[in-house]
Amino acid sequence: MNGPDRLGASAEPGVGESPEVPFPNLEWLFGLQRFGIRTSLDTVRALLERLGSPHTQLDAVLVGGTNGKGSVARLLAACLKVAGVRTGLFTSPHLRSVGERALVNGVPATRAEMESLAAEVRADAEELQATFFEVITAVSLLRFARAEVRTAVLEVGMGGRLDATNVADPRLCIITGVALDHTAILGGTVPEIAAEKAGIVRPGVPLLTAATGPALQVLEERARASGAPLFALGRHLHVAHTSRGWNGLELTLSWEAVDGPHAPLVLRQRGSLELSSPLVGQHQAANVGLAAFGALLLGVEEDAVRGAVATTRWPGRLERRRHRERYVVLDGAHNQDAAAALATAVRQLEGQIAVMVLGVSADKDLRAVLGELVGLSRHVIFTAAVKSPRSATGAALLEAWQDAGGQPEAEAVGTPAAALERALELSGPGETLVVAGSLFLVAEVSDLLDGVEGEHYSRWQ
Repeated sequence: MNGPDRLGASAEPGVGESPEVPFPNLEWLFGLQRFGIRTSLDTVRALLERLGSPHTQLDAVLVGGTNGKGSVARLLAACLKVAGVRTGLFTSPHLRSVGERALVNGVPATRAEMESLAAEVRADAEELQATFFEVITAVSLLRFARAEVRTAVLEVGMGGRLDATNVADPRLCIITGVALDHTAILGGTVPEIAAEKAGIVRPGVPLLTAATGPALQVLEERARASGAPLFALGRHLHVAHTSRGWNGLELTLSWEAVDGPHAPLVLRQRGSLELSSPLVGQHQAANVGLAAFGALLLGVEEDAVRGAVATTRWPGRLERRRHRERYVVLDGAHNQDAAAALATAVRQLEGQIAVMVLGVSADKDLRAVLGELVGLSRHVIFTAAVKSPRSATGAALLEAWQDAGGQPEAEAVGTPAAALERALELSGPGETLVVAGSLFLVAEVSDLLDGVEGEHYSRWQ
């Protein structure tokens, strides 16, 4: 097994590696995706026990919510790293290489490392009939334990109560916000979904949230019943921000004094912290606030928080790149709330843009997602990620677009490569293109922009 001395092996492990290199255990792992998910913790607990219970060898932070949890997790992990804490970060899905799911001090695993770990886990996983997400969670936790990680920041995959990450024993829980998504599994209303996400709450463990309305009420009830101190943005914590356009945000994080013997030290008197972030979009202000305050609760010094926030980016989330004299904005606006955030940001930063290239998973509310984006561009191109069987077809998206009142200047193009070329034809130098929707589409276009051949595995999760 590769140890900590291999962690700096590559700046972008996996990206551009030859597809001819055999990784049979990763092929097996990705093949598990077709069997779907499991809403139970029994199997992942049994698997981790057979692996020596790596999740018990480190502190954990659980980050759940509908949108923004990846940004919060990445920011919080960066704060801990700058503070000198050896930190693991588990997020999903990965964008371009599977090793992105298991970062140690910001460095992804190489495919060879992930292949080795998958091989080690495989026999037990097959015997237990573990799912893809259970195995990738176990593999990541095993890497963290072997690398002597002190704190692992774990992004919850779906829901919370029965998500594989919930086997960890957290010292801090964060729930960003709650909106309708994965309704077939989590429930058809916001309170039902909030109840599932509240499953990560632990007795006596602080809970930070940006939830509002009925979702916040559900979290408050669960926190009260569990004896977990809850701190909510807009109530105990406040974030004011100003936009620096495509250069990010300037923010002021402030908090009220909380009385009582169990109040965290940082909250025993009023305070504030000035921050600067390269993350784009006003929706990121709450995410930065949650991560920064979470870091303070974990004992990170203000200077470390300030430095980490100032340098942390999140690829594929309002990421603007230059390509053939155009600006290409990549964003994983995979559900209605995320699409609304993208639309708000683009209108504020650009007004109307030249072209949008959109691809969305078929299990989403297509009309609701696309309806948020009507009027944002002169022309719209619908396509489907080649490697994702979950993708809605371009024709289905075009029909949903028309149902949502979309303008007639729209067309369906078969592949992301063809869609990107068509978008370049329909735009001129200096204009902006947006590629958005599924992160699987964003990943394929990222590879196209860099001229590399990415992972060939099918993408379901």
